[in-house]
Amino acid sequence: MKRTPVNPWDWSLKLGYNQAEMIQGGMRQLICAGQTAVDETGAPQHPYDMRAQISLALDNLEAVLSDAEMDLSNVTRLGIYATDVDEALKNFDLMGMRFGPHQVAPPMTLLGVTRLAIPGLLFEIEATAMA
Repeated sequence: MKRTPVNPWDWSLKLGYNQAEMIQGGMRQLICAGQTAVDETGAPQHPYDMRAQISLALDNLEAVLSDAEMDLSNVTRLGIYATDVDEALKNFDLMGMRFGPHQVAPPMTLLGVTRLAIPGLLFEIEATAMA
């Protein structure tokens, strides 16, 4: 799979994402449901702790990708939902720590929402991946 960043401006690069990416040669596509801070039984973890929830949601995303024989380097699009956008952005260094080693900056959208499906959850991340 060949990824070519498309950035008519460079401001988004400072925030850790490309405006778009041209994907060529991808043969498998994985569309992941939103991953949150739940354990293997679906029980919410770390109520009202944004940083811990982002970390666990990323762990869960990586587990789904791994089960499909992929990793974060295969992610081509992210959708992120947060009940407090400012608090999520304060903790976005976690995103860089996870995606940075893979040298990818997938296009993303971050939306503020009034709540998520399970009370106490603050952060949800969905992804599209290709291999």
